[in-house]
Amino acid sequence: MTDQTITVTLAKEKKPKPDPSTLVFGKVFTDHMFMMDYTVDKGWHDAQILPYQPITLDPASVVFHYGQAVFEGMKAYLTEEGKVLLFRPKKNMERLNKSNDRLCIPEIDEEFALNALTQLINIDREWIPKGEGTSLYIRPFIISTQPFLGVAASISYKFMIILSPVGSYYKEGVKPVKIFVENEYVRAVAGGTGSAKTAGNYAASLKAQQIANERGYSQVLWLDGVEKKYIEEVGAMNVFFKINGEVYTPELNGSILEGVTRSSVMELLQYWNIPVTERKITIAEIFEAHKNGQLEEAFGTGTAAVISPIGEFFWNEEKIILNNGETGELASKLYNTITDIQNGRQEDPFGWAVEVK
Repeated sequence: MTDQTITVTLAKEKKPKPDPSTLVFGKVFTDHMFMMDYTVDKGWHDAQILPYQPITLDPASVVFHYGQAVFEGMKAYLTEEGKVLLFRPKKNMERLNKSNDRLCIPEIDEEFALNALTQLINIDREWIPKGEGTSLYIRPFIISTQPFLGVAASISYKFMIILSPVGSYYKEGVKPVKIFVENEYVRAVAGGTGSAKTAGNYAASLKAQQIANERGYSQVLWLDGVEKKYIEEVGAMNVFFKINGEVYTPELNGSILEGVTRSSVMELLQYWNIPVTERKITIAEIFEAHKNGQLEEAFGTGTAAVISPIGEFFWNEEKIILNNGETGELASKLYNTITDIQNGRQEDPFGWAVEVK
């Protein structure tokens, strides 16, 4: 049950807007935020749009001790005509509820959440940056707030949405990145929380990411947690490979996040009549395909970077260079098509772009 009322309190002072050309990812935040509480007796209630501000939590809040938290990542885009577009926002809210279910968090009313998001974006509309590769990043998240040190699901929560004007996720821009294949640490295992978008998954990835960065690599390629030979994700993204004219991506197995961009890429490939297959893929197979001259492209897909072409893999002290270290034709076509749909520059045959009114 959700109280459908949203109280709006506008900021008395507005923050200065950043120069779009200097934007990095996730460091600047808009003037307002959305916040809503959950208690067992009231359900979801007290929905507010209020000035962006710190929140106060009890030191014993469950989120600090047992990591009961979920989040989503979305973007709003400003078209040349001044329209504001969201990209498949319903899928993000559906996935948020799937994560809620896995973490024993009460589900949210998806339609109400989208209505709240729309109001928040309209209030902070002037924060949406203009410029190639820029957008307004949207971070909905839910944290457990009950002060309790017993290991159990919380009985109170906060659902919040914050907004951040962003530039490109990678400092390299849309250029091939270097990937370190991780043999020791694992991101998730089937039966765990890998298919949920929960905070702990990302904390667990930091050590391997740190090691990769120290060795000069942008991201980690994660292998499965049992045999450590099957490819799962690349960094926080899903991953695709083009081998001998066909496209492959790891099948969802309970430890891989079902990405919205992943789904969109697969639908586009099918629309273009390019064969795309979900199946188990070993890292050895990828290196063998490269040796045989059949590995044409590899790229990651995700909300933040959209398409991130891969130019190099390093595994077991062996390095392979893909496509001469250049962005492949398919990755470029996918990136251009998806970003053109997101920005209203191209016809959207799928109905993915939703205008904020």
